[in-house]
Amino acid sequence: MDSIWARGSATAEEVRRSLEPEHKLKDSTVRTILRRLEEKGYLDHETEGRVFRYRPVRARKQAAIDAVRRVIDAFCRGSAEELVAGMVENEVIEPDELRRLLDRLKEAKQSEERAQS
Repeated sequence: MDSIWARGSATAEEVRRSLEPEHKLKDSTVRTILRRLEEKGYLDHETEGRVFRYRPVRARKQAAIDAVRRVIDAFCRGSAEELVAGMVENEVIEPDELRRLLDRLKEAKQSEERAQS
């Protein structure tokens, strides 16, 4: 997905080349991954001659939000609070980061309240 987001669109060969030399993948493996991402709704394609050109259906941020929602539903009984508490307890997120997030939440709430008045 990073390769396609960076380019805006890409063929399987372009994706495969962008992953080298860190990941030496066969063309068929890359095509399988791209097909699965398309089946899951992350990509779409158009045909250029005999080649598929893939493009993202969702922006990076939206795809991340969707993934976090699935994690919350699957592992945290639908509770975002449980996810964040677990991240703090396991030092995935530092207290300073959590304070900054709280400040952002307060700002967003204030902006929302101003917009409603």
